[in-house]
Amino acid sequence: MLPKWTETYGRVTLEAVPVPMGNDLCLVITGGDRPHLGAVALAQARPSLEDSTKVSASTSVLTVPGHKEDLLARSAAQSLAARLNRTVVVCCGIHVDAISPDELRFVEEAVERLCAFVIEHDG
Repeated sequence: MLPKWTETYGRVTLEAVPVPMGNDLCLVITGGDRPHLGAVALAQARPSLEDSTKVSASTSVLTVPGHKEDLLARSAAQSLAARLNRTVVVCCGIHVDAISPDELRFVEEAVERLCAFVIEHDG
């Protein structure tokens, strides 16, 4: 079982809770001033179209209108499904009032670190 993950930079705290579902994985990423559900991405592992000996993923995304978490959710789901060779859902909702460029960069890089953490601790 993967542990809960938390990372903070200044006034921004992100939290991720992995939920194993058989061989599949649901990853909930929230944080900021008002955690919520902004986007959901579902990625299914499949053979790469360029090289069938490698694993890739097909990804679908649903976004709540006006929210911008779709790119984070898609990137995380796609990466995790391909690396873990499993179906992955990422539910993401992070809101930070008047987010600065440094804080936004932290959020993007923290989600990448989270994916690396999940990959390292999977199994």
